[in-house]
Amino acid sequence: MGMNLVAAPLVTLVDPSYVPVPLLIPLAVLGTLTWAREHEHVHWRGVGYLSAGRIPGSLIGVAMVALLPAREFGIAIGVLVFCFVALSMTSWQPRPTTGSLVTAGVASGVAGTASSIGGPPVALLYQYAGGPRLRATLAAVSVLGTIVSLLFLFVGGQVTLSGVLAGVGLLPFTALGFAVSSPLRRFVDGARMRPAVLVVSAGSALVLVLRGMMA
Repeated sequence: MGMNLVAAPLVTLVDPSYVPVPLLIPLAVLGTLTWAREHEHVHWRGVGYLSAGRIPGSLIGVAMVALLPAREFGIAIGVLVFCFVALSMTSWQPRPTTGSLVTAGVASGVAGTASSIGGPPVALLYQYAGGPRLRATLAAVSVLGTIVSLLFLFVGGQVTLSGVLAGVGLLPFTALGFAVSSPLRRFVDGARMRPAVLVVSAGSALVLVLRGMMA
């Protein structure tokens, strides 16, 4: 989730050309490392339905990158995530059912392909699942979904050598962050998990809206 809330917004402010392709590369590597570390907690049924939704969502994301102004797109995605966060703070409790998983997969594919911020729709569904299951499932979806996004962006002519090299250049820092995260996992679990997800998701939505308004 640090990629969604911290890396993508800050890197975009410094150099917008890093979104989406260069950031998708360390995201795939980070997801692979997390998946390997907590693979026994993956919710495979959820991964299947989320991935099924991610494919059409990624196609929509590629089309939006090519056709729509980034400003309006970012604001729309941010408002949508805000709505889910607001609903989650009421009596409504999102659950990973078949329909909600496919829908979240589509939303994740659209947002992830176009802005590198595809985590919140999935995380909101698993906010009651506990840290290990949320991290492992989100990591598996992230790896598979990022591969699909990069493939579609490549077909759309939006993957360049300079973009790939820029993404590879971020990998040492991604690896360092992953190493530091290992002893910190126990502090974000149990009762702290749901508030952490809501805060990160709302923060990501706020960044998208503000970034769109300043574009």
